[in-house]
Amino acid sequence: MLPFRPALDLLDTIPGVNRAVAEVIVAETGGDMTRFPSDKHLASWAGLCPGHHESAGRVRSSRVRPGNPYLKGALGMAAFGAARTKDSFLQARYKRLTARRGPIRALVAVEHSITTAIWHMLHDNVPYHELGGDYFTRRDRERATRRAINQLNQLGFTVTLNPREDTA
Repeated sequence: MLPFRPALDLLDTIPGVNRAVAEVIVAETGGDMTRFPSDKHLASWAGLCPGHHESAGRVRSSRVRPGNPYLKGALGMAAFGAARTKDSFLQARYKRLTARRGPIRALVAVEHSITTAIWHMLHDNVPYHELGGDYFTRRDRERATRRAINQLNQLGFTVTLNPREDTA
């Protein structure tokens, strides 16, 4: 693994990815992302994108494809670790999807996000850029405000909003 030390150091910056998982990722992908034209190709090869089985207007299974079992196992461990990392984008993504889709599908989505980050990091030779645990709140403030107001209304409170001058 000595020739792949720079790639291992880059992958070690992702939350949930430790040295052992990074070694499996490099061993299975070869560490060279030029063989995958895009991050979507890598996710498809790894078996982390949903299947698209539709015939005569009937949607069949939306399970993930069978892919590289060693890579999927390592990414599963990384996704589980990332979902437990405090104040990270991957934890926020996991929590957001768990409420709607369930924990297993949320873990697969986090694995897909990690795979996308891996492709961009190794392709462009850049470290992981953490978006933060409040990424979804910052992205759409009105939606977060409506959600908080609805929760307070359900608890029996009446809410009036007055924006602060320092945040407006």
